[in-house]
Amino acid sequence: MNILDIIKGRRSIRAYLKKGIPKNVIEELKECLIWAPSAGNLQARKFYFIFNQEIKNKLVDAALGQTFISEAPLVIVACADLTIERHYGKRGSELYALQDVAASIQNLVLYCYERGLGTVWIGAFNENQASKILNLPSDLRPVSIIPIGYPAESPEPPGRVRKDVAVEEIL
Repeated sequence: MNILDIIKGRRSIRAYLKKGIPKNVIEELKECLIWAPSAGNLQARKFYFIFNQEIKNKLVDAALGQTFISEAPLVIVACADLTIERHYGKRGSELYALQDVAASIQNLVLYCYERGLGTVWIGAFNENQASKILNLPSDLRPVSIIPIGYPAESPEPPGRVRKDVAVEEIL
């Protein structure tokens, strides 16, 4: 597959087969996360790989009852490292760290699709509750929950806004 086919083919998956993810693939997922671009190469992000069923169940509660989270063999909680503020001020903690995490997640979801794995990028959750569940230090902000597993569904592509509406060319 070429990258444009991967971008167009990826879907949000909310149903997973009861099948584990090979260890070598898990290691490659880590590579995808750490090789994303970051502001000033400070890499203001941290990722928690959760295999523990009890913690996944608690994350379902934090994520407003999105039960499919607990069905995935792997759940990643992506966090922004707010210590970037020491280098870039408020813009670092309020924007750059979030961009760093988003770039990593985009790498991750595209790679997962290419490897036959399904993902969904979840932003609807209680950050304070997720922080308590994972016992996060105060300088880490959870910004996304990403369940990962082999898809048990194949959703149709959602509609997209027309290019001429989304993109303005300035000549």
